[in-house]
Amino acid sequence: MGTVGAGAAVAEAVRPVAGRPGSSTLCQHEPVTERQLAPAEVEVLAPARIRLAETAAPELSSDECAAMDRAWAEAVEANPTFFDGPVAVCAGLRPDGPQGLVLAWARTTYRRFVLRRVPGATGWLPALFVAVVQPTDDGRVLVGRMSGLTAHPGRWGLPGGNVEPPEHGDLLGLPALQRHAARELLEETGLDTRPEHLTQWLVVRGANGNVGVLYLAPPRPAGELRDHFTAMLAAERARGVELEFDEMALLATPSEAADLTGPQVDYLQPVLRHYDEHRRSTAAPGGAASDTPDPQPVRTVMPPLDVPRSSR
Repeated sequence: MGTVGAGAAVAEAVRPVAGRPGSSTLCQHEPVTERQLAPAEVEVLAPARIRLAETAAPELSSDECAAMDRAWAEAVEANPTFFDGPVAVCAGLRPDGPQGLVLAWARTTYRRFVLRRVPGATGWLPALFVAVVQPTDDGRVLVGRMSGLTAHPGRWGLPGGNVEPPEHGDLLGLPALQRHAARELLEETGLDTRPEHLTQWLVVRGANGNVGVLYLAPPRPAGELRDHFTAMLAAERARGVELEFDEMALLATPSEAADLTGPQVDYLQPVLRHYDEHRRSTAAPGGAASDTPDPQPVRTVMPPLDVPRSSR
């Protein structure tokens, strides 16, 4: 599925802080009671480690179930490409030590997302997604415009998509997120990158509560990015297949993102700002940027995630 994010750009909440990177751990089943609600502004986090913990999605009342089914039927009628497959959602975030993060997730299906459109519904949960920051060797970042196949046609964002849950009884681990990010990058841009070459980088939380785990890909020549995307787009259109991105752009600064025609995911400009700072901080001697992503990105303060937040 295409990249998930909130609507219009809003203020960014980040503050630099020193930190030592640590290794990411696999998830384990753990009861988590905190419910993820939407923050007032976009948050950009750079945890040294992430732990995934599965929890149960809140039960829905009979009235909410009926309202959800009606809203889903209307959504599918408007866009028949929608499907009600399994999806992982974010059920909460909380600090795990000074530089760690526990990300609670739950199993549900896509139709639960339409509860956001139902007045008074309380059983909606934010999306959990992965996205890839794919830079060029001259410091720009690839972004794509979502096609009519997606839930948000015309919106600009990074390659990525909603996280799919593992089979029941299996654990959702960070290697699975890494593989999923590599698959989304290939499907949406034509770029084939080995999962182990993607560096876990940032965690973003949008104004509507959606949470994304972002990966940093190795830089590639700008011409190579354009050639792969153009060739894939032409080949799929010749087969009568519509891709999730119908246009791509290469952006060097957040101000260039502001000049894009159409809406964009709300975390795009904050992430571009972080990448620009990261690129400058990891520049090789002589002023040229290093070809290898630094596994120590700009660190940000872990906010008090256990404090309840407004739900809308």
